[in-house]
Amino acid sequence: MIDLAVYGGLFLAALAAATILPMQSETALVALLLTGDYPVWLLVTIASLGNVLGSAANWLLGRGIERFREHPWFPVKPAALLRAQDHYRRYGKWSLLLSWVPVVGDPLTVVAGLAREPFPVFLALVAVAKTGRYVVLAAATLSLI
Repeated sequence: MIDLAVYGGLFLAALAAATILPMQSETALVALLLTGDYPVWLLVTIASLGNVLGSAANWLLGRGIERFREHPWFPVKPAALLRAQDHYRRYGKWSLLLSWVPVVGDPLTVVAGLAREPFPVFLALVAVAKTGRYVVLAAATLSLI
């Protein structure tokens, strides 16, 4: 039961960290890796799944956000939304490989939804980026032990 709580906690931390909430999951992953009590591949897989699912939620948010852009309570000005779309169109789907980068990665996944990036393409690129980040983090952590 404790293992389920540990894995569930890591999944939730990774999921929340991929949304627009100001959180991070790297410390949870590193802490669990340092215990040596859990299979590395499973920790990386669970963190990756949570983080990619959180990014998918951002993509969905981006898909539906445009209908609110003209409301006075909307937190982003229409001009800023258009600029974000223009930047995404300029750099294209390959910019999703930067979705792992703190601060810019999460808004990028929202803009991908706003720009109507096809979900399979979005999912593949974000999965590569997010999983790659966790693999590198795990390798770096384990090399210190």
